Amino acid sequence: MSTIEDIPETQEVTTTTTGAAPQPTETETSAGTEVYDPNTPIPRPPLAELSARPPTPIDESEMAAGSKEVNPEKTVASTNSSSDGIFSIIYTVFKKVAIVGSIYLVGYMGWSVAWLIAPVILSVARDELRKTTEHKRNIAKASAMASEKDVIMARIDELPAWVYFPDVERCEWVNKILKQVWPNANHFARTLVKETIEPNVALALANYKMNGFRFDRIILGTIPPRIGGVKIYDKNVDRNEIIMDLDLFYASDCDINFYLGGMKGGIKDFQIHGWVRVVMKPLIRSMPLVGGLQIFFLNNPNIDFNLVGVIDFMDMPGLSDLLRRIIVEQIGAVMVLPNKLPITLSNEVPAISLKMPEPEGILRIHVVEAKDLMKKDIGVLGKGKSDPYAVINVGAQEFKTQIIENNVNPKWDYWCEAKIFVELGQSLDITILDMDNGKDDEKLGRATIEIFNVIKRGIVDTWLTLEDAKHGLLHVRMQWYKLTADPNDLQAALLETQQLRVTSMSTALLTVFIDSAKNLKQARTSSKPDPYLIAMVGKHKEQTAMIMRDDSPVWEQGFTFLVSNPENESLQIRIMDQKTNNEIGQYTYPLNLLLPKKNMELVSQPFQLQKSGPESKLIMSLSLRILKPAEVLEETEQTASSPESSIALTRSSSLKTPTQESASNKDLQLQTSRISIESPIAEEQIITMNSSPAATPYSAALETGEAVLTHRMPDLTSSTGEYGLGRIQLSIRYSVQRQKLTVTVHKIMYLPLRDPSSIPDPYVKLYLLPARNKESKRKTMVIKDNCNPVYEATFEYLISTAELAQTELEVTVCSQKGFLYGGSPIMGMLKIPLNEPEISSNGINSWMDLQPEMKHD
Repeated sequence: MSTIEDIPETQEVTTTTTGAAPQPTETETSAGTEVYDPNTPIPRPPLAELSARPPTPIDESEMAAGSKEVNPEKTVASTNSSSDGIFSIIYTVFKKVAIVGSIYLVGYMGWSVAWLIAPVILSVARDELRKTTEHKRNIAKASAMASEKDVIMARIDELPAWVYFPDVERCEWVNKILKQVWPNANHFARTLVKETIEPNVALALANYKMNGFRFDRIILGTIPPRIGGVKIYDKNVDRNEIIMDLDLFYASDCDINFYLGGMKGGIKDFQIHGWVRVVMKPLIRSMPLVGGLQIFFLNNPNIDFNLVGVIDFMDMPGLSDLLRRIIVEQIGAVMVLPNKLPITLSNEVPAISLKMPEPEGILRIHVVEAKDLMKKDIGVLGKGKSDPYAVINVGAQEFKTQIIENNVNPKWDYWCEAKIFVELGQSLDITILDMDNGKDDEKLGRATIEIFNVIKRGIVDTWLTLEDAKHGLLHVRMQWYKLTADPNDLQAALLETQQLRVTSMSTALLTVFIDSAKNLKQARTSSKPDPYLIAMVGKHKEQTAMIMRDDSPVWEQGFTFLVSNPENESLQIRIMDQKTNNEIGQYTYPLNLLLPKKNMELVSQPFQLQKSGPESKLIMSLSLRILKPAEVLEETEQTASSPESSIALTRSSSLKTPTQESASNKDLQLQTSRISIESPIAEEQIITMNSSPAATPYSAALETGEAVLTHRMPDLTSSTGEYGLGRIQLSIRYSVQRQKLTVTVHKIMYLPLRDPSSIPDPYVKLYLLPARNKESKRKTMVIKDNCNPVYEATFEYLISTAELAQTELEVTVCSQKGFLYGGSPIMGMLKIPLNEPEISSNGINSWMDLQPEMKHD
């Protein structure tokens, strides 16, 4: 095949002349053909002439005659087109009249022009959004149908994974196999959707008073999924399993219909893209050599689809978004970690080996604060601030912080724990959003952290630059906890959570595998029950699927529960009948019974059900694991990359012995000074966290472990202080683990009585210096007519170690009556440097002399 460049320059377009053209023979003329001579050069016009040459003119009368001969039915089509033209003219006339009439009506009624502009803008924006979405779907569908070479040439910016990653290999042969077997996959997909996704979607919609959801027709279409690359793991893998990751891209031409109450809808143009992990385990010695498969997405995939047919009102914002969100969540509940899709390939393999959850550890996450976020809210004088909150995702696990209103430097101090089932490949995704009432929340940025890096280091404390944002930083702290089967580790875990003083933190992880139940009692006399099981530990509840009309159901489902204290918590089991909603069996298992068991496990044990039949039993397996902090590795590299990351999330400083105290204090001073120089936030102004002005008395705080002090000063003092202005009793403590400063104002004694006829009404104000802004302001209540007031007020600041080294606490005692009598309201004050080592180790509690009023810098 020759290209344009192959054409010799001597080849030119020949013009027909009388003498130059060869005369054809009679045979050639009669046959109407030409004789090909290979030695004769073929005349070809240059490229410019080819593009500029006009088409051959055709006689319209001949074309019309030819069309009549070829298709005489055109007469009918012509009549129809003429009638369509009439209707088109009538429609155009009515449309113009409607437009002019609406404008006249607006003017006649005296309405604002916004009544016309707003619908036009909304209509145009909606049409543009639909066009953009449709264009993206068409491109994705075309890419899925094309060959890999065409995909690369057409979309060079979205190459397959094997192009970017050297350890990912091409697998075009897999795509050819998928194309061949895809027509047979429809039955499996229908069963999966009907049995797994449909009941969960129906249950979620029922919570919004939208009942009767069910799938009607499920056709996957002819376009198979495409695998962009495959990665096989051959290191650090159990010899009894094979692990591979697939870059999956599916842009289908599916036809899925469903009913929602009496309304019929559909799903079209379904697309999904993400990394799928396939685990083949266990390896067996008989065919097919692999006992089963575990298929799951490592992280949330990108999912998109088009809702059609559910009456046009489902296109309204809110309703369609609700249905879309629920469908995406339920897909994640089936195939996104910690959820897996198990497939048994051999009867030799017990179900528990494939379906029982196998967590590898717990990731404790502390979302501390953010700085310099974008301003999204519109104020009176332009852009205001934002109402930010953070959404933390680890696979299908999702956590949300509280909303901090009107603040671009929010301090969340939010703690959560994520169960990690796969060390390699999973990531921690944090998205910062601006809460907007009545419309979609706007994104302020996002950050991603590879979990494997946290596991390797043990502890990570870092500031992250937000992506998809013009500016913004996020402060996150993480610690990895491995799981042990040693009950002796429980006391250390309990002590750590007590010192952390976060009630939602856990010390153990319980894994439950619900196998089956036998001989359940009948909820109805006429038929067998439709049983499902509810398992609960504390406030965390899990539920199995419902089995239709079976008094000996087989569930084979596994769950995991985080446990605060296994010594006093229990696993509560309830078996319910769906139709009658009656309880047909229950069981309670105290978790402390697992502690003396071998490896703290029970495998496939029968338990006699209560409030059920005499022979009703539940078959389940239990496994308890204790959380133990992993060893901190690569400390040198970690210190260089993140100055504060060497500070453990555990309160090791409060557990040091007196002999170690002096050395540890020196180390802390050196560490603090180093952090002050290296930390990127050391040069910024001090911005404090939101307070927790708890009114808990100090004595009660000591009893509950909320304050840990090594010594108490006497409750009373006989001195009026060096300046005769009285003395104040304060407790100050800094938790390195929680990055939190706690200040307790106990009492004041011997305030001077300037005027016997006017006893002061004292109160205490706190500020953090040098910033001294309103965010750091804290204030006690006012005690009327008292020179010896007692407050017992506790205030908290969330502040990093680097900031603490450069911060002072300003304490000011004021009298409310000072404003009324024209004098200064300040009765005394003092400044306390917060870089004292004792504040970060054991805390201080002492009487301090009030000093005369000092001018602000």
